[in-house]
Amino acid sequence: MSAEILINVTPRETRVALAEQGMLQELHIERSLRRGVVGNLYKGRVQRVMPGMQAAFVELGLERAAFLHASDIVRVPQVQPSESEELGPPAPPPSITSLVHEGQEIVVQVVKDPIGSKGARLTTQVSIPSRYLVLLPYSKVIGVSARIEDDTERARLKGLVTELAEGSGMGFIVRTNAEGLGRDALEADVAYLRLAWQLIREACTSTPVGARIYEDLSLPMRALRDMMSTQIDRVLVDSRETHERLLRFAGQFMPDLAGRIEHYAGERPLFDLNGVEDEISRALQKEVPLKSGGYLVVDQTEAMTTVDVNTGSFLGQRNLEETAFRTNLEAAQAVARQLRLRNLGGIIIIDFIDMHDADHRRQVLRTLEKALARDHAKTTVYDFSPLGLVEMTRKRTTESLEHQLCEPCANCSGRGMLKSPETLSYEIFREVTRAVRQFEAERLLVIAAPSVVARITDEESVAVAELEEFLGKTIRFQADEQYGQEQYDVVLL
Repeated sequence: MSAEILINVTPRETRVALAEQGMLQELHIERSLRRGVVGNLYKGRVQRVMPGMQAAFVELGLERAAFLHASDIVRVPQVQPSESEELGPPAPPPSITSLVHEGQEIVVQVVKDPIGSKGARLTTQVSIPSRYLVLLPYSKVIGVSARIEDDTERARLKGLVTELAEGSGMGFIVRTNAEGLGRDALEADVAYLRLAWQLIREACTSTPVGARIYEDLSLPMRALRDMMSTQIDRVLVDSRETHERLLRFAGQFMPDLAGRIEHYAGERPLFDLNGVEDEISRALQKEVPLKSGGYLVVDQTEAMTTVDVNTGSFLGQRNLEETAFRTNLEAAQAVARQLRLRNLGGIIIIDFIDMHDADHRRQVLRTLEKALARDHAKTTVYDFSPLGLVEMTRKRTTESLEHQLCEPCANCSGRGMLKSPETLSYEIFREVTRAVRQFEAERLLVIAAPSVVARITDEESVAVAELEEFLGKTIRFQADEQYGQEQYDVVLL
């Protein structure tokens, strides 16, 4: 599969795009004024202990206090499911009050950025990633990424790392990138992680409370560490300085792939050249067209994301069942790409077009699972519900693309809908009546959006005359282009 990584660097913002077969699959954004904190270690202070929630709030020096659950304090092996073996269910944690107390200093790692009104999510189960391994300093487990499916290769890697970790008292997870590697590369990573952990431990003693102990790599470096593989044909970066840093990083950690990192010096913007800017704009739209003529409608809410599949103009099959099946097969692949591209997480409900054939439903589900297999985030897909819905979850540690790039509409306050001119006409009539009863005035002036004033003066002129007679007052209307559709003022004259 042809794939490339595109890195666009400006003074305030860095963007990394992953394209496969010429199509944008992932977009990562890092802004200097709002850089993510996932992976960072802090020395914090316990602010409040909440026994009912089995959790504590920890002050880190961030905008909001961060959340630490009891299950993330207990010293049991806890790692990302996509990077680990099946470790079995963890033992129930002790009470939070027996683990921490208010005012206690504690070293924690951020596992989820602040999202919306929620603070960052923390753990004391520290993990330090490198190119091929993840160090678990408080665990002795040796695990292998679930994405490495060959049993012989898994056993070989586990044996090698077990041997290299002997005597360290620490655990390691073998990452997907390690597949096929020899002993030397893994040994170098183990040495690097041991040194990194030694420096972190030394920093813990000198770092004041509320300060950062360790910071993860910048976005371009993380992209190289986490996304670079033999399947990536090239990395294009439009900053000479960043290009040089990436070459130095690659020379140390992935010398065999360093030759694929190229500096882009063209006059046309890198993201424009590859159609990425257009793809980003489309990823912010609710509707996603399908090649067959069908389309998806993606709705992101506070509680969950819903995806509705529609046939649209696709009527090319012999019967409705076959049309639904073909549309759903295409939609399953499109849904997987959109979840990855938009970085949608949490609970996701997919409303496929109704199919009565059980085999058709199984094929659609398999297509969805296969398309999700390329996703770096952990996903879990459940079977069709009795209502014909597919429920799934996708792990997310940062804000969705929409929340990173957009803000709620100033006119509708994020509702996505505006009151109609008809509704506002009657609302204004009620406000005029209330104002006259509450205050003394000879005349009234109503200032509103042109669409609302036009409706009142054209379609509600009789109602205005009746209201003037009922109140014994003159009412004048003035359209103002500066007013949003739901804005209006009733002025007493």
